[in-house]
Amino acid sequence: MNSQTLKSIGWRFFAAAMSLVFVIVTVFAITNVLPGDATDAVLGQGATPQAVAVIRHDLGLDRPVFFRFWFWLWGVLHGDFGHSLLNGLSVADAIGPRLHNSLLLAGASAAVSVPLSLFLGITSAIWKDTVYDRVVSIMTLGMVSVPEFVIATMAVYVFAVRLHLLPALADVGSVHSLRQFLSAFFMPVASLALVTLAQMVRMTRAAMADALSAPYIEMALLKGVGPIRLILVHAIPNAIGPIVNAVALSLSSLLGGVVVIEVVFTYPGISGLMVDAVSSRDVPTVQACALVFCVTYLFLTTFADIVTILSLPRGRKA
Repeated sequence: MNSQTLKSIGWRFFAAAMSLVFVIVTVFAITNVLPGDATDAVLGQGATPQAVAVIRHDLGLDRPVFFRFWFWLWGVLHGDFGHSLLNGLSVADAIGPRLHNSLLLAGASAAVSVPLSLFLGITSAIWKDTVYDRVVSIMTLGMVSVPEFVIATMAVYVFAVRLHLLPALADVGSVHSLRQFLSAFFMPVASLALVTLAQMVRMTRAAMADALSAPYIEMALLKGVGPIRLILVHAIPNAIGPIVNAVALSLSSLLGGVVVIEVVFTYPGISGLMVDAVSSRDVPTVQACALVFCVTYLFLTTFADIVTILSLPRGRKA
């Protein structure tokens, strides 16, 4: 790894750090300009101004915004996201189990979509302009054009309402066997995987097609390199950067899809917690959930950029 590669990676980490600072400030600013606050959920609409003032003082909502920002930031840097304004419980304790469930759902979706999309994308690029390529392209174009909530709603209607094969709600607490796991997770995972699968297939095919059309591939063919060696040794290593970028960007889109899927299937994940917190103006919980989503997205994109840098010819040199 040469000095130019190290410099590029260092700049990418610096950009990620600056992005994180921007995200922290933006999350705090946006959550503090939301209309209303937790006193509306605690006292209701018929509360007197005196009662509202007392609750706002108890919750610390009457303090200056800069004081609340630095107090919140100090807690975040020490792993303390504060306490819920509604029940006084630790936000970190509330997020923990929900985050585990969301990661389980996203991980299961990735385990299905990533291998299948890589296979379809690479093989479509290899057999470019064939009937197989056209069929895959039409299918992925159709899937990427359909929003997650439409796929999820249709899955509930077909498999739960009409055929009575699967439960409409994802009851994670009742999962004690492989059969129960498949029953509870099939529709949420399938709904998420279909959308991310379509995106990854299209981007993987484009990256692999560019690699296969490069001059060094033609030179390798003229030298008599076999098709398997041509793909594994010459094409894929030079397309690995764009492919990893495609996978990372598609997985980051799971973050948006998870919100919709968890609401449709009443899945007990962090997205459902965030939606409930927004409706009740529970600002500390909203801030913590938003930070989790933003940091996860930032991590995936930074990882993809670093892999891209290392995949370049100068990055592979010692």
